[in-house]
Amino acid sequence: MGSLVKGVMIHESLLIHDYATPSFHSSANSLLRKLRHSNLHVGISFSPSLPQNKVSVLKKMAKEYSFDCFLLNDESSVDGVNEITLSWGDIGGEILFLVPSDKKDAFGQLSNVGWIIVVFDVEGAGACESSGVVCISKLEELPMIICASIRKAIGDEVVTVGYIMKPSREEDFAKRGAFPMNPTPNGLMFLPLTFELPLLSQLQLVDIVLHKATDEIISVDLSGSSESSNRITFSTGMQELQRYMEHHSDCFAIDPLDKIYPVLDRLKIQQILLGLDAVNKESCRAIRGPYFLKVNGFNDPDLAQSLSEAKLSLPSIVKPQVACGVADAHSMAITFRVEDFKDLNVPLPAIVQEYVDHSSTIFKIYVLGEQVFYAVKKSIPNANVLTKSSEKNELKPLLFDSLKSLPTSTGHSAGADSFKTNINSFDLELVTDAANWLARKLDLTIFGFDVVIQEGTGDHVIVDVNYLPSFKEVPDDIAVPAFWKAIRHKFELRNRK
Repeated sequence: MGSLVKGVMIHESLLIHDYATPSFHSSANSLLRKLRHSNLHVGISFSPSLPQNKVSVLKKMAKEYSFDCFLLNDESSVDGVNEITLSWGDIGGEILFLVPSDKKDAFGQLSNVGWIIVVFDVEGAGACESSGVVCISKLEELPMIICASIRKAIGDEVVTVGYIMKPSREEDFAKRGAFPMNPTPNGLMFLPLTFELPLLSQLQLVDIVLHKATDEIISVDLSGSSESSNRITFSTGMQELQRYMEHHSDCFAIDPLDKIYPVLDRLKIQQILLGLDAVNKESCRAIRGPYFLKVNGFNDPDLAQSLSEAKLSLPSIVKPQVACGVADAHSMAITFRVEDFKDLNVPLPAIVQEYVDHSSTIFKIYVLGEQVFYAVKKSIPNANVLTKSSEKNELKPLLFDSLKSLPTSTGHSAGADSFKTNINSFDLELVTDAANWLARKLDLTIFGFDVVIQEGTGDHVIVDVNYLPSFKEVPDDIAVPAFWKAIRHKFELRNRK
């Protein structure tokens, strides 16, 4: 029978690498970042023999993670429980205590007061077979032990969500409370997956997988005509995860890898957006994709004619066809003259896209299952402003990385009236219809897209689509529950099928 873990205690000797520096072990840093936002009580224990100067260092380091520090005597550890109880109160469950192997016997008595003792031993589980306690050989295993214990205590009422993404993205979601190990009100428990451990043992604990597979792309080749799946190379770990889900139908991704392929390819997305005519109604504003042209080279003598046939005028924005996952996917340019396409420093193949005058206002749309949210942000100036500003530089192309900075115009910003008019023109019903259409078309659960409103026509133009955005512009108390609801709904929908 499992125990409902509500608190975690870790012996300081397993965390501190050097008190002189001071620093945590590298693996300890990763674990502590995950526990910090786990919605569990977390503490670090130390013994009376630890010198006072080291205790001060320990408490300072623990404070950075918002953890507590407690004195636990190896010889009379039960006495220290009272201080923890006074500090934490009734936490509604058990405390899991991770101790080094040489402290196993000393702290074993805490099992008599309901604590769960987990022993860190480099020999792993084999070292504890005869003792009846759980052993781990890597700190990265601790979240697995926590989630497995909670799952046994609660049963099938809790759904375990295994998630994998780069650390910075994980931190961004976790610090907003999106990835708790302590079950959410709608019964989700989040387990961080790591390629540092065998995937099989981790995935056996998981019901559904949340991934940002684009973080694990090694290369993308869109120059050929083969299927997208054959042109994208994922990391070894992501390939292993994909194979596991293909052969274990009881474990599936919220959004399967093959469903995100279109958002990796700007040409494919542009072609999909052509179908938005199905959403538009007579006597209403239109929502559409921008006019576009794919180019395999910038020195084509017929480029001017091709641009005209594609309804593209200058300036235009030029983007790599590969939308994400590789280093130069966000290296873009705004061109003002046809002759400036020659030797343009944008990766090929590329997409030349209509530059839409939009009063420097962009609407970030977030789709979380059946719910749609939006936020308003400042954007690039209108074409005439950019052109005037670029005349100082002989109208040379504006090169930029869209993840780092966007082109601006010195001394110019959209007026308050223009900004307000743009916001008042925003048609939420139309955008929601488009969001629902895209969700069905792409078969994605969690995604986002950017909309600009064209001056003059009022057209709502979708200029970008992406998978698993951070939705950080939406307040956490609204976005996070919607995020959990979308995941739970996808799980239940899949189970019914």
